[in-house]
Amino acid sequence: MIDVALEPVQPHFARLVVAEGRLPRWAPALTAVVSLAAAGLAGLGLGWSPVAVVAGAAALHAVGVPAWSAVVENGRAAVDRLATSLVWVALAVALVPLVSLIRQVVALGAHQIDGEFLTWSMRNVVGSGGGIYHAVVGTVLITLATTAISVPVGLLAAIYLVEYGGGSRTASTLRFMVDVMTGIPSIVAGLFAYAVFALVLGPGIHLGIGGSVALSLLMVPIVVRSAEEMLRLVPVELREASYALGVPKWRTVVRVVLPAARAGILTGVTLAIARVVGETAPLLIIAGATDSVNTNLFGGQMESLPVFIYYSYTQPGLHPQYAQGHAWGAALVLITIVVLLNLAARTLGRLLALRVNRRR
Repeated sequence: MIDVALEPVQPHFARLVVAEGRLPRWAPALTAVVSLAAAGLAGLGLGWSPVAVVAGAAALHAVGVPAWSAVVENGRAAVDRLATSLVWVALAVALVPLVSLIRQVVALGAHQIDGEFLTWSMRNVVGSGGGIYHAVVGTVLITLATTAISVPVGLLAAIYLVEYGGGSRTASTLRFMVDVMTGIPSIVAGLFAYAVFALVLGPGIHLGIGGSVALSLLMVPIVVRSAEEMLRLVPVELREASYALGVPKWRTVVRVVLPAARAGILTGVTLAIARVVGETAPLLIIAGATDSVNTNLFGGQMESLPVFIYYSYTQPGLHPQYAQGHAWGAALVLITIVVLLNLAARTLGRLLALRVNRRR
């Protein structure tokens, strides 16, 4: 018997060494400076406005960085830098109207904010003086009533869709109706609420609770969608562990699923409130307007900040300079409320998420 010793064959793989250049980190900044300088020179020669100069500089920057990358790096890097440049340009375009709006409102409304403006109403006020206290009270009451109506309905609908409905025809129909309600114009919601109350109480009715009903038609779809998504994020293992212990389904939903999704649900509710607090059309139709403080949702017309802004600017009366100043001041207060609600939603979501993680 002949033994043949075979030496193991070591595979040879060719090393691929790709030596390509890379743009320095300061390349986008240098391109931005050069683009701004070129657009500025062109603007001086052609009489462009500052906005046109900035737009031209952004266009040059969006083209210049990818072109430089294509020469120094490679085609893939150039495409990546082109996409990055387009994203930054889109962000800048989106920020221009936002910053302009905030600047305009602050410039025209900040000097209106004082103790009298926040604590007085417009009852028997002609010309200067008065404030938005009656509108703030009406906005708070209408929003609280809207939340009291929308949150239980929206949350229960979301629980049905996730926990009980599944893929049934009823659940599919409900999801379709929620999608339809999401796109309903706000004025249609106001007309519907007015029609309902007019059938019961007679035509010409104006009530604060009617405004809450109209706004709830806009808020319920947002609550349903946000709560549904949060409930779907709860791991199935938590439900199965509860069922294995003999806990009934309704108790599992109340004691396991809802606490696990609490942070996201509260965040969605807060964002939904911020969405409807600035609606004007439904309140113009059903809630009406008044110069006095009204704390009874079921007793006559009730003022709100959006309606106060609308009438102060479009119907200033004999003293337009004072009325329009009140409108800008009320707009600043309304924007501040919306910003605070959004910040509260984010802060609340983070705090509850941290608490849940610590418990785990």
